[in-house]
Amino acid sequence: MIKLYHYPISPNSRRVWITLLEKGLEFELVELKLDGEQFKPDFLAINPFHHIPALVDDDFNIVESLAILDYLDVKYPTPSMLPSNPRDLAIVRMVEMATINELLPATMPLTPVLLGLPGGDAEKIEQAKQKISTVLKFFESLLDERPFFGSENLTLAEPVAGTIVPWLRGDSFSWNDYPKLAAWCDRLIARPTWQETQATPKMIEAFKSRMAAMMA
Repeated sequence: MIKLYHYPISPNSRRVWITLLEKGLEFELVELKLDGEQFKPDFLAINPFHHIPALVDDDFNIVESLAILDYLDVKYPTPSMLPSNPRDLAIVRMVEMATINELLPATMPLTPVLLGLPGGDAEKIEQAKQKISTVLKFFESLLDERPFFGSENLTLAEPVAGTIVPWLRGDSFSWNDYPKLAAWCDRLIARPTWQETQATPKMIEAFKSRMAAMMA
């Protein structure tokens, strides 16, 4: 039995959760509250870096979300979520890596704003917005007439970028410049897997309280 150790509001965890659902796999969700549970010996034996997600498949432990996604797609190839065409595969990989290395770090200074919390460094927020706009423009350029990045079908680019990009749709950015990306977001959030893994208002409020306490 596959076990996914996760925290529901984490985009890193959610991308694996969505992939498991999209592949129709049987698995057990094990929630870590990140209030110290991640430092307990049982979890450290699975992931010595004490972060989520971590996946256990029989006796094999896998950490780092992108490694988990690759593992799942190779071991459980139906449906395949990686294109075989070199150009399309490069598009998927670029979206994955730009999300991890560029987009996600840029959202950090903007998190209080997106959550409706007061405060934040105005200069850092503006720099973050510029960086995010660059990534969104790049993603817009990679989408073509197909519904997903490099494919007619869902790829691994979707659960990676699709657990962050839709969160940015609000007053902070004008989406008039990204019509293809906006339509892509709409397609994703309409999928049952996105709806099933969506954070509840209670989870969001708990996260906001943690953020407020950290900023106090």
